[in-house]
Amino acid sequence: MNPKTKTSNCLSLQTYMTEFAHDTVVPYKDSGLSKKEQVAGMFDDIADRYDFLNRFLSAGIDIRWRKKAIAYLKNDHPKKILDVATGTADVAIMSAAILKPEKIIGIDISEGMLEIGKKKIEKSGLSNTIELAKGDSEAINFEENTFDAVTVAFGVRNFQHLEKGLTEIRRVLKPGGKLIVLEFSKPSMPFVSLFYQFYMKMVTPNMGKLFSKNRSAYKYLDESIKKFPEGKNFTKILDNIGFKKTFSKALSLGICTIYCGVK
Repeated sequence: MNPKTKTSNCLSLQTYMTEFAHDTVVPYKDSGLSKKEQVAGMFDDIADRYDFLNRFLSAGIDIRWRKKAIAYLKNDHPKKILDVATGTADVAIMSAAILKPEKIIGIDISEGMLEIGKKKIEKSGLSNTIELAKGDSEAINFEENTFDAVTVAFGVRNFQHLEKGLTEIRRVLKPGGKLIVLEFSKPSMPFVSLFYQFYMKMVTPNMGKLFSKNRSAYKYLDESIKKFPEGKNFTKILDNIGFKKTFSKALSLGICTIYCGVK
């Protein structure tokens, strides 16, 4: 083996071994299943109420967040896009309307969410543009240098191994291709922060229990946000993996953040 290749492989393995606090946050603490398996089951369980609760709990602001994130790809005119953790395909459908790419592939580990997404795509008349498939962010089933852009909306917190998932995303991006991540974050302004903490700790899980009968899913949402390496901590991870021109943009007083990196 070439010494340089061996060194490179060792570095890759070291990257995968890095563990972040949010990697250990799981929906069901008493379960013996892995985080990946628990997250898939959780989303299967709430799939039929997911879109409704998103709109309700965010007062519809999540739609604007997605549009702002997609707008960062407008000048790039991507022809082939991968939407990781596509869920019910909201970002894929919006990207098709705004960016007019030739093809969008959406992958997710939850079959329940994908089934809802497929129905939405068919209803939108986008079946020729958008294709959904079960897929794992840590083992993306495409060759390297395949996509012009990759999007991930509210999904990186659910990666079992954050750096491994992001490294896989970089692998399948073409040189010059762009990654856009949209993720929840914690507001820093005192008054906003207090209201946000109350809302996430009390309102969100109770509303989740009322409408989806799954309080754990929305309690997990709060816990995973608290431990997620947001802001400069996240862009530093992107830098370390090899992304260039990384930056973050806070939205709605810091409740949500857009991250960008280029291969």
